[in-house]
Amino acid sequence: MSPTRPRRVAVLADTDSRWKWGMLTAGQLEPTEAVLPCLLQRSDPPSARQFHAAGVDPDAVLPLSMAELPHRLAAHPPDVLVIALGGGGVIATVHALLAGWPAGLRRPVLVSGYFGVVYEKLVEGLAGRAGTDVVLANSPADVERFRTVYTGLGIDPAPVVETSLPFLPEPAARRASRPFTLTFATQPSVPASQADRSYLVDRLVRHARLHPERRVLLKLRSMPGERVTHAEPYPYPALLRRVAGDLPPNLHLDISAMDEVLVTTDLLVTVSSTAALEAMHAGVPTVLLTDFGVRESLGNAHFVGSGCLASFDEIDDGRAPVTDAAWARRHGVGGAGPEAFRARVADLLDNDLPPLLPYYTLRRSPAYLPWLLADYGLAPDGTAAHPVPDQPGEPVRLLRRAVRSTARSVYRTGAEVVAPALRKWGAL
Repeated sequence: MSPTRPRRVAVLADTDSRWKWGMLTAGQLEPTEAVLPCLLQRSDPPSARQFHAAGVDPDAVLPLSMAELPHRLAAHPPDVLVIALGGGGVIATVHALLAGWPAGLRRPVLVSGYFGVVYEKLVEGLAGRAGTDVVLANSPADVERFRTVYTGLGIDPAPVVETSLPFLPEPAARRASRPFTLTFATQPSVPASQADRSYLVDRLVRHARLHPERRVLLKLRSMPGERVTHAEPYPYPALLRRVAGDLPPNLHLDISAMDEVLVTTDLLVTVSSTAALEAMHAGVPTVLLTDFGVRESLGNAHFVGSGCLASFDEIDDGRAPVTDAAWARRHGVGGAGPEAFRARVADLLDNDLPPLLPYYTLRRSPAYLPWLLADYGLAPDGTAAHPVPDQPGEPVRLLRRAVRSTARSVYRTGAEVVAPALRKWGAL
């Protein structure tokens, strides 16, 4: 007997990478109706390009605040709600539904998870996701870690379910008759400093000059002016413009989807990006750079044992590591697929749902929870926050309006002036 398929799945997300994860995760459930995309309004939304890249029709997006979520969803209740937010957003979602979901109306099954490699804030993130019916883990190693943490916190570990990262589809056929291609997968915030990011640009330029027979791609995450999950204070295109002399002709910028880039990639280089798992899954030799050390804060410590840690000097000398197969299996490469996820959701759909039990409550965390909920426009009890007497006066409101106007101008400049130039320069 096949698992029960949900009729309607909603996705609650805010930024680009979370939209991609949320929509792909919803698709794994094979709902019989179109997925409802709900945009949590907290700052500038993703661009139309980012929505399309995540498989979202911008015209179908339902914008809402956290306080509006319960009654907006209750008007046409979904069977499943995929919460594609960080841990704080999951906490706020659970409390908003606890406070505002209509009595007597069956609530949706709540699904949360991680959008890639989990290398920091393990306990903090898991405590935030507690209270959802399904907590997706992307590998056997994560299942073990997650359940250990939940057991230690006194939380039922049953919601932890293994699935494959939805970014890991069946590898596409590799394209032949082309130059050897090295792709560097950028990250918005790792490394963070201008000096470290300039170092990476200099090494890519140097590699392109040392190997004129190779094609060297600088794979960008976003176009100028687009909002991303993590802020990028020193964009790589701007750093490239500071390089002395002419750039080597075999160095190119690319903003294609990672699966498209990997079809023509022979060596994927990054500091710690989830792109490394995508490359390993596609059978592409992969390097996690050690130039800045092997450190938990960078994320490359997660890949200890993979056989893929190397420096740019070694890359210049021709190193192309082979991923350790046992490590890869344990960390989700060629993973279990969505079958256990579908089965868990089907079982929940076929039975009465348990009460929502978030880890953070006013009794357990009275100094933390009200502050967090306020950041999402909620009162300590999860209802909509009411205006308070010390709200900002007219000068502050005018200042905020001016800042938003300036931000929109910067966005338009990036989208309408810088981005076309970037496309032309990078032959995108």
